[in-house]
Amino acid sequence: MKDVEAIYRSPLGAAGGLAVTGSGRQHAHHAVRDRKLPSFAIVLVERGQGWLETSASGRLSLAGPALFWLFPNRAHSYGPDEAGWDERWALFEGSFTRDFVRLRLIAERHPVVALHHLDDVARLFAKLHTDLLDDTNLGQASAALMLHRIVISAARQAASVAGDRRQERPDMAAIVETLRQRAMQPLDLAAFAAEHGISPATLRRRFTLETGLPPKAFQLRARMDHAKQLLATTDEKIETVAAMIGLDDPFYFSRVFHEREGCSPREFRTRYRRV
Repeated sequence: MKDVEAIYRSPLGAAGGLAVTGSGRQHAHHAVRDRKLPSFAIVLVERGQGWLETSASGRLSLAGPALFWLFPNRAHSYGPDEAGWDERWALFEGSFTRDFVRLRLIAERHPVVALHHLDDVARLFAKLHTDLLDDTNLGQASAALMLHRIVISAARQAASVAGDRRQERPDMAAIVETLRQRAMQPLDLAAFAAEHGISPATLRRRFTLETGLPPKAFQLRARMDHAKQLLATTDEKIETVAAMIGLDDPFYFSRVFHEREGCSPREFRTRYRRV
């Protein structure tokens, strides 16, 4: 690996969703101290060990293979031990970063992700770097795609580790699937939580962490999604569709549907009808 290799790009005006503005790699021997970046960054430590310190996470030890996230306009320090480490890095920005944070794919308080599948992530970093060298619209779009895949890969590996640590706890994925299957039935949250051996407050908290929605909001979304399927693929009357998703009041159904979808059930059927 070269001692230092770096590329910097100005984001394209049309690439507001996600843009990679820099990429590089190096064998690092020195620490970065009290720095603030204007954009997000990801640092992949392929080999070696060292530390990371931010105000949100405190001081953390880390050993490769691992990666960590840096948030914009937040002071951070990090560096390897005396032997140095092999690192790759990328800078990125855009409106998609809000979704990464909202969906907890990246977390400021838990920035370090230990990697069990380094080859996959390293391959994505290498492709991102190659794409950024190709200073074209297509190259920048492809680099953004690679960054998005890195986010997903890291989140999956982090979730796998967290799942291993929670083996003795109720399986939230199974609980989510159970509620999905029962979404058309009335939900007694206390009884549902007791069925799985946890309190309603714990269920609500962990369910929201798992899906981004509390149980009743998740249930309503599932009902509305099923209603859309029925409206598009059957000739059932609106009041029948409402009853089929567990809502006996068709006027309430129509009001909630309009609030969520921006159109009435009848207008949705007209737009997306498949029969």
